[in-house]
Amino acid sequence: MPIVTRTLVRLGLAAGALLLVAGAARAEGDWNDQAVKWVPYTDALATAKKEKKPVCLVFFTEWCPHCQNYSGVFHDPKVVEETKRFVMVRLDRDKEKELSTKYAPDGEYIPRTYFLKSDGTLDPEIHAPRDNYKYFYDERDPAPLLAAMNQAIAKLH
Repeated sequence: MPIVTRTLVRLGLAAGALLLVAGAARAEGDWNDQAVKWVPYTDALATAKKEKKPVCLVFFTEWCPHCQNYSGVFHDPKVVEETKRFVMVRLDRDKEKELSTKYAPDGEYIPRTYFLKSDGTLDPEIHAPRDNYKYFYDERDPAPLLAAMNQAIAKLH
């Protein structure tokens, strides 16, 4: 094999490997950690009581394509601004099975988003505008999530 061809093959393999690694790193989605202050659940309730804020709790998994899409909603400037009025928590359902079971009034599907009082009590009336999978918000349009956030602030704040 000529040296130019060998070099091109090696460069192609290296580029492919980089793409695979980059894709794996983003498999869980990009939840905008720079702009959204995500707090561990273990600190969330104490923080919510101290700051007098409701909790926005999001369950996802690393392998879920809907979760990956939904993570993009947290890049919307209006959503980013609204998150400042909440204690924001993101939990991997596969790693936090006990909490996932605790917060599953209509099943453990993913992604799902709940609004909690500062004591951790779920308000079942604040949900997406749907009859089934009530806590599954539109994975591309931020409007339903923004409406629920406004409702949560009015009711739980």
